[in-house]
Parts: sequence; structure tokens; C-alpha cells
Amino acid sequence: MDYKESLNLPRTDFPMKANLTKKEPEQLKKWDEMHIYDLIREVSTGRKTYILHDGPPYANGNIHLGTALNKIIKDIVIKSRSMTGYDCVFVPGWDCHGLPIEHQVDKELGEKKAELSQAEKRRLCRVYADKFVDIQREQFKRLGVFGEWDNPYLTMSYDYEATTVEEFGKLYLSGSVYKGKKPVYWCASCKTALAEAEVEYADHSTPSIYVKFPLISDIAAVRPKLAEKKVSIVIWTTTPWTIPANLAIALHEEFEYIAVSFDEDVLILAKDMLDYCIDAFGFRGKSYEILDEFPGAVLEGLKARHPLIDRESLVILAPFVTLDAGTGCVHIAPGHGQEDYEIGMKYGLDNYAPVDADGRFTSDVADFAGEFVFDANDSVNRKLKEVGALLGLVDIEHSYPHCWRCKSPIIFRSTEQWFISMEKNDLRKKALEAVESVRWIPSWGRDRIYGMIENRPDWCISRQRLWGVPITMFYCENCGAHLMTSEIMNHLVSLVRQFGADVWFEREAADLLPPGTLCPECRGTEFHKETNILDVWFDSGVSHAAVLERWPNLRSPSDLYLEGNDQHRGWFHSSLLESVGTRNRAPYRNVLTHGFVVDGEGKKMSKSVGNVIESHQVIDAYGAEILRLWVASADYTDDIRISDEILKRLVEAYRRIRNTSRFILGNLYDFDVASHSLPYGEMEPMDRWALHRLQELIQKVKASYDSFQFHGAFSALYQFCTVDLSSLYLDVLKDRLYTSRADSRQRRSAQTAMFSIASSLTRLLAPILTFTAEEIWAALPSYEGKAASVHLAQFPDVDAAYTDTELADGWTRMIALKGEIGKVIEAARKNKIIGHSLDACIDLAPPENLRAFLEAHLEELRSLLIVSQMRIVPAAGMSEPAPCPGSDFEGLLIDVTRARGVKCNRCWMYSEAVGGDSEHPGICDRCLENLRA
Repeated sequence: MDYKESLNLPRTDFPMKANLTKKEPEQLKKWDEMHIYDLIREVSTGRKTYILHDGPPYANGNIHLGTALNKIIKDIVIKSRSMTGYDCVFVPGWDCHGLPIEHQVDKELGEKKAELSQAEKRRLCRVYADKFVDIQREQFKRLGVFGEWDNPYLTMSYDYEATTVEEFGKLYLSGSVYKGKKPVYWCASCKTALAEAEVEYADHSTPSIYVKFPLISDIAAVRPKLAEKKVSIVIWTTTPWTIPANLAIALHEEFEYIAVSFDEDVLILAKDMLDYCIDAFGFRGKSYEILDEFPGAVLEGLKARHPLIDRESLVILAPFVTLDAGTGCVHIAPGHGQEDYEIGMKYGLDNYAPVDADGRFTSDVADFAGEFVFDANDSVNRKLKEVGALLGLVDIEHSYPHCWRCKSPIIFRSTEQWFISMEKNDLRKKALEAVESVRWIPSWGRDRIYGMIENRPDWCISRQRLWGVPITMFYCENCGAHLMTSEIMNHLVSLVRQFGADVWFEREAADLLPPGTLCPECRGTEFHKETNILDVWFDSGVSHAAVLERWPNLRSPSDLYLEGNDQHRGWFHSSLLESVGTRNRAPYRNVLTHGFVVDGEGKKMSKSVGNVIESHQVIDAYGAEILRLWVASADYTDDIRISDEILKRLVEAYRRIRNTSRFILGNLYDFDVASHSLPYGEMEPMDRWALHRLQELIQKVKASYDSFQFHGAFSALYQFCTVDLSSLYLDVLKDRLYTSRADSRQRRSAQTAMFSIASSLTRLLAPILTFTAEEIWAALPSYEGKAASVHLAQFPDVDAAYTDTELADGWTRMIALKGEIGKVIEAARKNKIIGHSLDACIDLAPPENLRAFLEAHLEELRSLLIVSQMRIVPAAGMSEPAPCPGSDFEGLLIDVTRARGVKCNRCWMYSEAVGGDSEHPGICDRCLENLRA
């Protein structure tokens, strides 16, 4: 007889091979057809809300691994919070304005761009942004991310633009906004001012120079020792092109300075920098004499002569002078640096910057007029050498600010711009207080943003571009006064909400103002418009007002902002300042940051190096599920590594989870949840232990999700699948599942436990393995109340009735003993005493302190070890006793021999009862009982 037909072997349509690249699009289509997100909204009605506000990615180009990482983390947060019992509305957004889009449109237009009006060009920018919103939307959906994809927020929508205008108006009318001439980051390539968040640092080679500025004041009046000496102060700078704009030389009032004589020259520099400067000047070996020593404060107010221009340079004192490099005497050009500007204002210096928007010197600088500033470095140095003022020149490579868009090095240039004051209305103080009210994850995020706000200059919010929200300010034609009132602001907001910000570029000033508007200063009636647009960081920074406060089911402050850790100086920063400036509070309660994507060796990805992996490559090769698993398996608070090797390891991890699920599903083919589930008290001890372990897993995974430790959640789930289930529980269970009578209590007990495990495991996996969890859920036995999708279900709660610490302690002890006995079995296998473990009979001679435990659990221990027989015998009756390897079971002797009897043809266990039945001579009495029942 073929006994295979009598076994309860697994049956399932759940495929072993995932075929994710084919199955995932099919699942996406099903979700679309069932309107999964709308269904989640319906079942969440009435729950406490949890709002994660989406920081808008830029609507330009395809998504990359960094944007995929960000959206997947957000999706895991949303899904896990939703399954914890919250109502989680997720409105995705896009940042649609800005220079990259304008550049792309200019590139596509070519020479035609000169023929278009501003309004026509803006319409093309809108079309371009719309195109990439659609492209990226589909790419994000392909990742299995749920959200209001048909109703996202766009910073170029009329309603959003109107709110941006309104928020600017609020800040202006409160006195926080002003127009002034100050040095700002300026990109000569893009021809616009930049915010700090639009600047990135990269290595840049520049000449560092040492220059003599001859004193024209009578230094003998303060230092008699230097009477009738030819004295110069030596400055050091790494930006020779700013020398034409020099107006002062800064010393530190407390540093000690010396006047040192080299032949006829007497040079003033910091005492501590003398040895350094001797090398820099090439004076090593040259004789010198220190003529005088004095604190920097004594030279304040003296005047030197500019080496190239007929102009004085004032000696001033500044706290930012250091002795890290140079001479301790700092070249000051107030029009080309923030610190220079601030100290220059203190001393009443002109805010002088003879450089135009193209980064070229103006006609003010006769010798270098028309030269691009970086090209002029060499020209300035040659001229300084020609007049005998250049003491030293060394090329150095240092970190230098670059434009984040075009990657070109930028300059500091003093121009008229619009600013939000950090001091007016105590914005800096209030923002720092708001930082303390927020939970920063990781905690170092607090220190990072606190330091940035504490030390930042006023926020330059004007940009000299076209594609953005205009700075809605009017100027009187007669007296030049600024014109903005609450009435005008409300009128403009209404127009923009109806026609979009394009209305500013389509209409004249008179058509944008309320009828009868007069200049409050001169009663003039004619006005013109501001031509600058707002910084795009201001655009996205008002999203708390434009989205959270205006969208149905959203609220401000939001529970969470979640972006890359570069956003402490970007979106987190601008949002905080705008919200504090208008509402005196932060727009968020929690801020979570993640690192950047790097290659397998931790190196930044670069096309030139050839280590770039695109998100679509991973999806096309492995499926989006593996990309989601990559995100969940890593500690994303640090930089996240990715490589083919890492992905292959994740594929193997995924395969193990899938196979574990498939095994369980295969053994539930005849299980009816309502009629076959057993009460806990009637279940087998090992099944009750498995349910206890499940409760521990539920607690740990939910805590990990709650604390955003997704790698902890995945690790716990993976370990449970591979260690607790596959390697132990399910392996041991096979005999009971396959050989027991189909409707026996023992088999139904196992099925009851497995169903509970599978149901819980699938729900806990759903935020991470979004597609696979849905596939498993669909394959689980149906029952009354089963949700149509796993994503409509809730996480399992810890069931106290399934928690049995005493039972768990016993099984922990048995599993430990299994490990020690297993070592002796393995030795017997190597010695050819046995082949498979079922060939074994295990004899145990325990010490008295272990005897009662073994007698009580002997059959369970036999099952754990998957051996045919286990006995407790006197030590004297053992043929080759071996001491238990583990110190926890000292005194236990173990003897492994071949099992007694004959191998059963049905269950493969050895039994002395095989052959006792004439009808079924090849099977054991246990199998015989199951066949005849």
C-alpha cells in the first residue's frame, strides 16, 4: 500500500516563487480597483488622528534611491500607525517652483525664449512641472505607497500660491520683512541670490595671499618705538578678488601683535603667527628683529593705504579674528561677507561690492573691469606683486560654498534683497524656544538645528528669477515708498486664489490694486510692481499653512515631519521660522531624519565612479518589495548602504519569510477557523509555547514600530520566522501535522496555533512587505469578519490568555537541552552510528535535580530532537555514555544508539511494533491507530 495518500501533506496555491516584478503591478491594479486608500479612510473614521506631513520632493526628473527611501519610510510609518489604531491621512506633495525647472524650460526653448512673455514662459514651466508630478506619482505608487495620489498638494496650485502670498503679507505687516543691501550668497551662473539651504560645500582650490597695507596714520603717536619706521600691516585672504573691495583691516583686541623688522620693512602681525608667516613669506633664514609688542586694541582707528586703489583702509577690532591661519590681521570687505558686513556696519563702513550680477567687476574697478571674479584672482595677484605689496602666495584646497543647482562655486555679493529679520519680533529667540518644544529623532537633530538658528543671518527671501511666487510688493512711482496694507494683501490673495500667481505677471499694478489706492506717504496714484520672486524654501516652508491648516482631516501642528538629515537647514528650518514668525509655535511635534544612500563600501554614489544604483533597476530586477525590505532592514538614521551583494542577501531573507508563510498556509488547507479552532486549554503544550512566543513578538514589533525602529521590527520578525518557526516549531510539527488523523485534536491544535501565528505575522509584516502580506492574507482561511485587505486590519494585541511564563521557562530549558543533546547526536552521526536523527535512540541518565523535569517532558523532548526513541536509564546500562557538553546540565549522561525495531513506512520512525499487524505489516502502532480511526 502507498501510505503517502494517507498523510496530510501540505496543499496550497500560494507559489514558492514570488515573481514580484510581475505580481506587484497586478496587485497595484487590484488596489486601484478596490480604492484601497479610500477604504482605509472609511474604517479609520472616528479614530484619533496621526498626521505625517509630506515634505515635497522637487518635480523634476525621475525619483532616485534617496526619494524612494524617504517615501518608503513614510509609508511604513503611515501603515504601522494606521494598523495601531490611528486615522492617518497622507497627502503627498510636490515642490513645483524654482530655478531647475526654469532652466530646463529655457534649454528646451533655446533661442525662442527671448520671444516669449513672462506669463507665457511661466505657463510652460507649469506644464513641465505637471509632467514630472505625473511621472513621479506613478513611480511612488509602484513602491506600494498609499496616499491621496489623486489629490496631492502642489506648491504651484492656485490655492497654495495664494496662501504663500498671504503668509508673506503677514510677516511684512508684522514688521519682520525688510528690504536692504547686504552681502548674500550669489550664484553668478544662475544670476540669483541663494538661501543657506541652497548652498552645498565642496573642495575648491584658491590662492591664499599675504598682502602689505602701508600705514598712513602716525603710529608713533601710540607706539613711539616705531617712529620714523616704514610700517605695514599684513593681511591674509583666500579670496584675492575681494581685495579691490577692501575697506578695513580687523585685529583682535586681546591678541598680542608685534612689529617685526625685515630689512627696511616693518611688518605688523600676530605674535603667535610669526614662525608660520616667515615660511609663508619665504623669509626662512632671513634675519629679523622684533621692534615692539602690543595688544591689538592700541591700533584701533589707525588708517592704512589700499595697495592698489587710492583709498584708506581703517584698522578695526573684531571678535571673529582667529590664529588658526594667516597673520591675525583680517582683510575686511563689507560687501562680500556676512561677518565683514556686520563689523563694517558697527564702524560705519560702506557696504561696497563692485561686482555685477554676472560676477564681473564693474567700471568702479578700473584695472579689472569686466573680468569674472574668479578669473581676476590671478590679475589681482599680478598687480599686487607689481606694486610690491604681495608678500606670499600659496594655492590651497579648502571647503567652499557651491550652488546646489548648477554646482558652481558662488560668491558673497552685497545687493538689495528682501530679508526676514531674525531679531525683529524676537524671531531667533522664539524659534530657539520652539526647537526645545519638539522631539528630535535622533536626538542630535536638536543640537544641529539649534546651532544653525542661533548663528544664522537674516533670511534672504528674494530671488532674481521668474518661476515662483512673486514678492507681492508695490512701489510708489512718485516717492518710491513701499506699499502693502491688509486691504491690499487680502485683495491680492483673492486674485491669486482665483487666477494663480501668474496674475502678477499678466496684469499691470493698477489692475492688481484695489480701486482708489493711494500712496500713504505722498498720496500718489501710480505704482509699479516688485520683480523678484520668493525663495522656494519660503514656498515649501508655508506648507503647514497651505496644507495642514486648509486640507480636510489635517491639522497643525503635525505629528511628524520626516526627511533627510540635510533638511535641518532646509525644510525643517524654513517651516520652523515661518510658523514661529506667524504663529509663535513650531509646525511639528516630532521631527525624524534619515541618512543618505551610499554604496556597499559607504562611499557617496557618483556616475563618474560608476557605483550608482537606480531605484528602477532594483524594482525591475527584484521587485519593489525588496526595496522596501532594504529600507526596513537598515538603521536609516545613519547613511544607508546598498549594493548587489546587500540586495542578494535581502532576497534570501525574503525567500525564507515567504517559504515559512507558504509552509503554514499549506497546512491550513482543511482548517475552518470557526469550527476547528481549539480552546487554549485543550491545545498541546508546544502549541501553547508557540503562542506565548508570538505574544512576545507582538509586543516587541509593535514597540519597534512605535519608536520608528523599523530595522528592529524586521529583525524580530525575521528571527521569529527563521529561528522560532522554521528551525524549531514547524520542523518539529511536521510529524504531528502529516501523520495524525486529519481531524484529530493534536492536528487541530497545531492548526489553531499556526493560524493565529500566520494571521498575526502577516499583519505585523504588512507595513514593510506591503505586497507579500496582502498575498498571504488572501491565502489565509476565510472567516467571519476577515478584512478584505490586510491593510484594513489592525495589528494583533498581546493576549494575556496566551502568556504563560512558567510554560515558557520549561520550553526554554528543553530547547537549551535539545541544543546540548544535539551535539552528542551530531558526533554519533559523524561516527556512522546513525544517519538521520530518526535512526537514533537517546538514553539519558540524569542527576537527581534533573530527573523529575525529564520524566515530565520526555515525549516533548523526543519530539524536539526528532528522534525515534528516548529513555531514562541507569548509567550502568549505557554502552558509551557521554557527559552533557553544557555546564547547565552537569551530571547528565547521554548515550546515542541505533533505534530499536523497524522503520515505519508511513512516519519513518523506528518502532518495535512494526510488523505486528498482518494487514499493515510495514507501519507502527501509532500510524495504525490513525489509519483505522
